[in-house]
Amino acid sequence: MSRTPMKLILTQEVSGLGAPGDVVDVAAGYGRNYLLPRGFAMPWTRGAEKQIELIKRARAAREIRTIEDARVAAGQLERLTVRLTRRAGSNGRLFGSVGPSDIAAAVRHAGGPEIDKRKIAVPDPIKSTGAHRVQVRLHPEVNASVTVEIAAG
Repeated sequence: MSRTPMKLILTQEVSGLGAPGDVVDVAAGYGRNYLLPRGFAMPWTRGAEKQIELIKRARAAREIRTIEDARVAAGQLERLTVRLTRRAGSNGRLFGSVGPSDIAAAVRHAGGPEIDKRKIAVPDPIKSTGAHRVQVRLHPEVNASVTVEIAAG
C-alpha cells in the first residue's frame, strides 16, 4: 500500500484544503476518488501549472476584491431577511429541500449582494419551514450570517 502524496491543482474552493489555483499535496486515494471525479481538482503537470494563472485571474474577477468590500457585503447580508415559499406538509416539513443555490437566488432577488452559491455553508439541507441562520464566507477573514425564512405555500 503506497502512501505517496498526489500533487493536484484545485479548480474550486475545497473547505480546509485551499482555493482555486492552489497546488496541493493530498493522499492519493483522496485525490483519485474524491477531488478528481467531482471536478474539484486537476492533475498537476508543467502544462497545467501554466493554467493556474488563468484560474487565479478568473477567481479575482469574481471574488469580492478587498476585505472592506467583504465587510460592506457582510453588513448588507446581516440586515437582510430572505424569504422563500415552498410546498410543505401539514407538519411544516418541506417537499424537497432548500440548498445553497436557492438561497443565493433569493438573496439576489431580495436586493442583496451577488454571492456565489459555493460560499454559502448549509451543513444539512433545510427541510422545514421557519427561520434558519446560514453562514456565508465572503472573504477568507470575513463571514456573514443570513436569516432565511421559509414559508409553506
